[in-house]
Amino acid sequence: MRIRTSIFGVYVAASAVGFLVLMYFMLAEVRPRYVASLRTTLGDSARLIAAALAERPLPAKIELPGAGLRLRVLTPDGRVLLDSGAPEAAEELADRYGGRLLGQESPLTDDEVRVRTTATLADGAPAMVELSRPIRTVNALIWSERSKLAGMALIVASVMLVAGWLLALRLTRSLERLTIYAQQIRDGRKAEVPESRAKEIAELARAFEEMREALEGRRYAERYTQALAHEVKAPLAAIRGAAELLDEEMPAETRKKFLSNIRSESARIHAMIDRLLELSSLEARKALRRTETMAADEVMREAVGVVAPTAEALGLRLVAEGETALRLRAERVLLREALVNLLQNAIEFSPAGGEVRIGCRREDGRIVFAVEDGGPGVPVYALAQVFERFYSLPRPGTERKSTGLGLTLVREIAHLHGGEASLDNRAGGGARAVLTLPSA
Repeated sequence: MRIRTSIFGVYVAASAVGFLVLMYFMLAEVRPRYVASLRTTLGDSARLIAAALAERPLPAKIELPGAGLRLRVLTPDGRVLLDSGAPEAAEELADRYGGRLLGQESPLTDDEVRVRTTATLADGAPAMVELSRPIRTVNALIWSERSKLAGMALIVASVMLVAGWLLALRLTRSLERLTIYAQQIRDGRKAEVPESRAKEIAELARAFEEMREALEGRRYAERYTQALAHEVKAPLAAIRGAAELLDEEMPAETRKKFLSNIRSESARIHAMIDRLLELSSLEARKALRRTETMAADEVMREAVGVVAPTAEALGLRLVAEGETALRLRAERVLLREALVNLLQNAIEFSPAGGEVRIGCRREDGRIVFAVEDGGPGVPVYALAQVFERFYSLPRPGTERKSTGLGLTLVREIAHLHGGEASLDNRAGGGARAVLTLPSA
């Protein structure tokens, strides 16, 4: 059972019990209070009639306007001097409503609510004035009032049901957002801590975030330590082997080759550590820091300017083209670095005398940067791994590998900007790297 249903069920059950008990006592009090009020009213009316009879002769016949009212004037020994009788309208009212109200409360009888008071007639004779009303007509009016009360009770109950359901929705919506947040953490996706006005839910969300940070910190250190140890092992072994061989007598050319190997492997370790520190700094971020609105083609041409000397030295032609007036909000240094990494990657895999193209365009409300090269492309088995840390393919011609962190940096920068990075093969040959970012 969903917690929302449980909360709503408990709320409805508790409200229904309390409401029914309250209604029972309210309805039970209607009858005696109405009868007591009626006795007071009849008593006041009887005293007024008694005062009027002392001033004028007793009439032969009298009719009262009130439904079901009956007036009798009696002598002290019980002889009836005047009787108004029971109006037909009162009997019809009693037949229509009386039985419905009396139902299980009491048998249907002709009991009356009766009040008597002493009077002195105009001729000085003593008398009794009696005003009465059949209980059936009283029940009819009580039934009418109870019906109104029941109608109002149904309206109040409906409002309470709607309010209860909205309350259950509000309570469980925070829990659902917290569940989605936990699932995003489980799947390794970027997640934001859900906010809630409920103090307990907000504290639980903060506890989840603190737990995530602690667990990620431990996994992060363990993962990076293992990866770095694995990746540094090969160049260190090459350096150590070359250093041991240098102790032996060898031709100057061979010694020079071993020294060059030591320098290149040392540079590789240095570059790997620098990239790793840069990547760890990016991954520790939760948001961008110094963002600004900029032209997409402007940043693209800045990145081209950074790699232009390398491309020229290798005899490659750089082509930059893109739509103008494309604006995006980003951290300029990071965006330029991502584009430089993509261009360097394309340059390293392009044959001498080839061409590397970079462009930007708007697509579905987002800014898309695309870098294309004319190299051999990416093997099918490597497409799913190219963005993993330390994964690198041998460069054509030299068969040397890079640090394997360039594309990982690009993906991290893309995620920080709320975008995506991808790499696939072109139909005509070569690879195509795409960086997609939100438009301003």
